[in-house]
Amino acid sequence: MSRVCELSGKGPMVGNNVSHANNKTKRRFLPNLTDVTLQSDVLGQSFKLRISAAALRSVDHRGGLDAYLAKAKDEELSAKALKIKKDIAKAQAAA
Repeated sequence: MSRVCELSGKGPMVGNNVSHANNKTKRRFLPNLTDVTLQSDVLGQSFKLRISAAALRSVDHRGGLDAYLAKAKDEELSAKALKIKKDIAKAQAAA
């Protein structure tokens, strides 16, 4: 399982541990990923996604999964999230 958020595309970053003596050693900053189940209002079904805590806050702020995916850039989304976005757009066009 990769350490990349399915909605925001946030992944590991690289930096340094810096000691008191100013010695630098490489380290990784991993995103805070959680497994969540999000509900789509348009499709009427739920989806299990692995997203970061920051992305979960953004989903709540924008008013749900449907609104978040409508504004999200396609490059940032995973293949699974992109399919959900296209299904939502198709369902909204039909209604």
